[in-house]
Amino acid sequence: MCLVAFAINASACWPLVIAANRDEFWSRPTLPLAPWKTVSGQRIISGRDMRAGGTWLGMTPGGRVAFLTNVREAQPQAAPRSRGELVTRWLEADGDAASFALALKAEISAYGGFNLVLGDFQRNAWTWVTNRSATDFGWHAQSLAPGVYGLSNAQLDTPWLKTMELKRVLAGALRAGQSEPEPDQLQARLWTALANSERAPPGQLPATGVSLALEEALSSAFVEIAGQAYGTRSSALVLASAQPTPDGASRWDIQFNEKTYYRSGTQSNREPLIERCQMSWQQA
Repeated sequence: MCLVAFAINASACWPLVIAANRDEFWSRPTLPLAPWKTVSGQRIISGRDMRAGGTWLGMTPGGRVAFLTNVREAQPQAAPRSRGELVTRWLEADGDAASFALALKAEISAYGGFNLVLGDFQRNAWTWVTNRSATDFGWHAQSLAPGVYGLSNAQLDTPWLKTMELKRVLAGALRAGQSEPEPDQLQARLWTALANSERAPPGQLPATGVSLALEEALSSAFVEIAGQAYGTRSSALVLASAQPTPDGASRWDIQFNEKTYYRSGTQSNREPLIERCQMSWQQA
């Protein structure tokens, strides 16, 4: 993916909200959001990259969540393994994030630059991992406290205009929904923000080493470049709510919606196919 805003335990009504756009080459084969099983038998809910077999945002019925973004680099290093497998590896695992991140550190050079967020509802633990930090040979793993975060193709909460704007919209939507937590209203605000194709002014563009024209083209939340083979392929929203049960447990209800865009001529089709997955489980 290329843009995510997410809220972890920042609202009593919505303990998890994720709003994300995936930018990718139109020629890369992809399956939309749906339940599927790995070779090991793990059930996963996600879209799927059919070239390398991984995903960019997924979750399991047992309460594990993961998503990733690539790190933008002027001259990315060739890597033998696909970053998308990191998400499925976490979803198939059963240990905690600290152990997973420690094991992953030994494979730092096997992947291109990435940001990976690992979530575990059962342990109520969230972790950000990157292999493009300024310290420790690029490696960094950090537990995430409750709050609202923004992530694009740089470090967590790097103040790129589109990242901060999506983060601002999410925080505002959560505040507005504290008294009346209507999922339709929350989703409407976030879908609108994800569809924003306004580009950043020249003075607020990132400096990642790519050309100025490319920085500008990629500076909007929704990337749409006429005549180009790359753009926003899908948008996704994840909303989690929790209700107490009579036996003292929590019932989690998850709404996972994805809008899949299809290219029409030289521009993407803004009338997307919408896929929805919903699931519930109880936490002891």
